[in-house]
Amino acid sequence: MWIGIDLGTTYSAVALFEADGRIRMLPNRDGEVLTPSAVYLAPDGTAVVGPAALDMALEQPERVATVIKRRMGHPSYGRPVAGRDFRPETLAAILLKKLALDAQAAAGTIAGCVITVPAYFDDTRRKATLDAGRIAGLPVLDILDEPTAAALAYAHASGWTRPILDTPDTIAAPSSHRTILVYDLGGGTFDVTLVKLARRHFQVLAIEGDVHLGGRDWDERLADWAADQFRRQFRSDPRDDPRSYAHLLATAERTKRTLSKIEQTTLTVLHDGHRLVLPVTRSQFEELTADLLLRTRLTTQQLLRHAQRSWDQIDQVLLIGGSTHMPAVSRLLTDLSGRPPEASLPVSEAVARGAAIHAAILAAQRQKPSPPSSTPFSDEPTADPAFHPWADIVEISVNAHAIGIEVRNGSQRLHHQLIPKNTQLPAVAEHIYYTVKDHQSRIRIRVLQGEAHQAEACIPIGECWIENLPPGLPRGSPVRVRCAVAPNGRIDISATDLTSGRAVTATLLRPGGLTEEQIAREADFLRHLRIL
Repeated sequence: MWIGIDLGTTYSAVALFEADGRIRMLPNRDGEVLTPSAVYLAPDGTAVVGPAALDMALEQPERVATVIKRRMGHPSYGRPVAGRDFRPETLAAILLKKLALDAQAAAGTIAGCVITVPAYFDDTRRKATLDAGRIAGLPVLDILDEPTAAALAYAHASGWTRPILDTPDTIAAPSSHRTILVYDLGGGTFDVTLVKLARRHFQVLAIEGDVHLGGRDWDERLADWAADQFRRQFRSDPRDDPRSYAHLLATAERTKRTLSKIEQTTLTVLHDGHRLVLPVTRSQFEELTADLLLRTRLTTQQLLRHAQRSWDQIDQVLLIGGSTHMPAVSRLLTDLSGRPPEASLPVSEAVARGAAIHAAILAAQRQKPSPPSSTPFSDEPTADPAFHPWADIVEISVNAHAIGIEVRNGSQRLHHQLIPKNTQLPAVAEHIYYTVKDHQSRIRIRVLQGEAHQAEACIPIGECWIENLPPGLPRGSPVRVRCAVAPNGRIDISATDLTSGRAVTATLLRPGGLTEEQIAREADFLRHLRIL
């Protein structure tokens, strides 16, 4: 089977693409299609994923990992979990393996999967997500931007992906093109993406985002307000106690969800033997978090400026991500666009559905036989003949960040852009650089992502070296650097010393990333871990 995995900050989901073109959400072993993205490591060595892990966060927060996605790309989770300093890739892999095991129990052997990431994830975070899939032992076909996945699910539901040779009794797909703005406010990240749909042609036009903005920030803002009220009355702060604060955050999230449905509720703070019940109104909550919503508004407007589009050129606004349930979000986008957002797709399922469609398209295009495998998940995908019509769907994406090389101008370290932001992928660019001193024997190529002119203001993706340059090279000898970006945003670098003509395919050493040996070691840890 071909599945899509929405690896979310607060909740994750799995969807299955069936041979008849239907998409089915796969339930976990609790019968739910949404699995809380929480991992509890029990004293007996067992890993528990899902609702039970969230419950344990209130009793043993030091043994529970949540909001793992926000730490992807970092060298550690940020605090010990059950006494161990975990990599976020390993914790994410536990979650992924649990999702895969539940999917197998529901529908059979996994032939291939696609894992989604926020559109604004840089190369380091994307590699970390791929590594998590490898540690979990999954046959990962690709990673896919979450807004792209949601728009693909919308296109499928609306008939844009139907085969050209429709039978008379099928619903005719639209014949013109449509421009969709996808507003994705999840638990930990925010993305906004512009997509152009045509018949069996799917093109991302532009991406903007904020990897440090999501529903968790709304929860924390409400929790901080409640903690301040408690501290003023009892002169004790629940944020100083891990258990009290874990309980307060969980209560704040429930309060946020309740206020999305009714105008007023209460929030209870328990700490240090005291209990405080606070009335909270929706308008009060919206006032507390107005600056957070404003950040999404500014990012959305920036997207349209970069894409050189106006609101009258947008045909539909599509909401995804659980945090878009907040009424203020719909009001904001109705005010901006002049029309209510599209509400035909479940916002918490759209990403997984689109990822499953992308998996089916890749499977149909690859057409590779699958050799026997002794691992629990098959290694090479084989497309069912029923998938063949999906092979001619065209998917085009863009890069969310400019990509370039660090250069020196005197004492200054500058960012020389090779591939601008929102360039259609795959993309290739090259430039000739020059050595900075006589008799230089090697050159460091440092790859950056970002739009800033100063190198220190950009994201360092990694570096590689051209070694053993010809002896006696004068200062200013030319070296050609070639940068290639794959459709999924992954970066490769190659270089040629033009004096000797020697080409080097450079291995990009990413700071803080896992080595092959570390991936193998973490995968072995998971193989011996009992996951419930």
